[in-house]
Amino acid sequence: MKLKQTVETLALLGLWPILLPQALYTHAVTPRLPEPEGARDGHCGDAAKPSLRLLIAGDSAAAGVGVTHQDQGLCGRVVNVLADDYQVAWQLHAQSGDTTPDLLARLNDLPEQMFDVAVLSMGANDVLSRRRIRTWVAQQRQLIALLHERFGVRHIVFSAVPPMHEFPALPQPLRWLIGLRAQNINAALRELLREFPQHQLFQMNFVQGENVLASDGFHPGWGTYLYWGYETAQIIRRWLPTADQKT
Repeated sequence: MKLKQTVETLALLGLWPILLPQALYTHAVTPRLPEPEGARDGHCGDAAKPSLRLLIAGDSAAAGVGVTHQDQGLCGRVVNVLADDYQVAWQLHAQSGDTTPDLLARLNDLPEQMFDVAVLSMGANDVLSRRRIRTWVAQQRQLIALLHERFGVRHIVFSAVPPMHEFPALPQPLRWLIGLRAQNINAALRELLREFPQHQLFQMNFVQGENVLASDGFHPGWGTYLYWGYETAQIIRRWLPTADQKT
């Protein structure tokens, strides 16, 4: 990981006359997609089934940017799958552009309450803001502590930063450098989570194709949310007993 960080630093120093204009141009021409309509809290599932208190939080991907309704986004997909086995009480707290410090502030503003599981999508904006990896890892520790202590969360699914080196909205060599940064952040998070076996990092397989990305070439499309939500729900199912397992 240190070698990749060194490569990233040297590339930034050597390529900045190219990277800066590319970054400014990309920011100017990339469409700003809205957050989808739909409820951001609710209950779903049979009341006779085991209860599950679910928090989904993070950035624009957590907020469902790229689809038209929350039912098609990460939150809707996860809840829909889990409702087959649980009575799910869920809340979504996410906003486009949020970084980890923004999420920490957002969660600190919530009233204290209990959740069993948290699903987080966070990191892409930290990559773009050039936050130092050591600082970012310290903020992930703060996030874990906050979720444990303020909300009683037992399990956290961290969604890895997506493979930004494959995003068509980003020109080369900016795409390569941002992708390398994302890989370095994911490696650091994977190392951190070795200390927390009750949590898990979900690394999404990314295959180019229709509906994988939204029209801006940056956010997930409905096909990605479908896969992401299903796989995240399977992780949660492995952690928690269902009614069949209790009998």
